[in-house]
Amino acid sequence: MIVLMAGLPGTGKSTLARELTARTLGRFLSKDEIRHAIFLPDEIEYSTRQDDYCLQVMLETAGYLLARNPARAIFLDGRPFSRRYQIENVIGAADSLQQPWRILECVCSEETARRRLAADAEGGGHPAGNRDFQLYLEVKARFEAIRHAKTVIDTEQPLETCVQLALAALQLNFTNSTHEILPSA
Repeated sequence: MIVLMAGLPGTGKSTLARELTARTLGRFLSKDEIRHAIFLPDEIEYSTRQDDYCLQVMLETAGYLLARNPARAIFLDGRPFSRRYQIENVIGAADSLQQPWRILECVCSEETARRRLAADAEGGGHPAGNRDFQLYLEVKARFEAIRHAKTVIDTEQPLETCVQLALAALQLNFTNSTHEILPSA
């Protein structure tokens, strides 16, 4: 299965994906880590073209890994999947590999995202050098609604709650609906 980790910067995609990877014995593929493995620091440009290239490398890697172990879950991270064509590319790749796919969209309050981004910047906890609150605002302004089946997870909940909700979603057979998993009032 190919799992797209969608959502704005700072919404907890990487944290959730890493935990899901550990629990499912899946594989975690990060666009940002792949970018840093391929390009020298002076070649990194954080452009759409370079992002698309890195995603293509991720998809080819996913195909290779799934050919060896089709029962594995591959978690695609490092891209907000804010544009429809990005999601369509992944779904097309999953279909060509005859693999199911899921979309987990991570959400949180703007203040929580701001705090997380600032903490990562202070601690050097993220490989993307352009990841800050300004990027959050830019991506938010151009984010295209995800029209495919997805599960929305509010990552302000405890990590264990988010993991359990995501694991349940990965077991579902989606038709064409959205499953919003938000905290109860």
